[in-house]
Amino acid sequence: MEGYRRHADSSAALTLNALTSLMKSDTAKTLRAFLIELAVYALLVVAYFFLVLHFLGGWLQQLEIHHRNTYGGVAILLIIGQAVFLENVTTLLLRLIRGRSE
Repeated sequence: MEGYRRHADSSAALTLNALTSLMKSDTAKTLRAFLIELAVYALLVVAYFFLVLHFLGGWLQQLEIHHRNTYGGVAILLIIGQAVFLENVTTLLLRLIRGRSE
């Protein structure tokens, strides 16, 4: 009985070690994917900011001066548009990156 218990404990330890190793591997992959997504998203946000500033900056400034309520609505729509657009672009880029790496 003692030999069986040792074998069972040994098997459980091996299984636990394998499970822990697998979890660490999955955690590392998830963390890596998150960091890549964060970096890509940050670059896209900065690019979006400068594009809006360049192409809409003057118009938005005039809108703020003369039509404050309209400016507020436009600003909210730009924020929502940014979120939707950049999330879709980031998702597409990450699918392309993952597709090439696998």
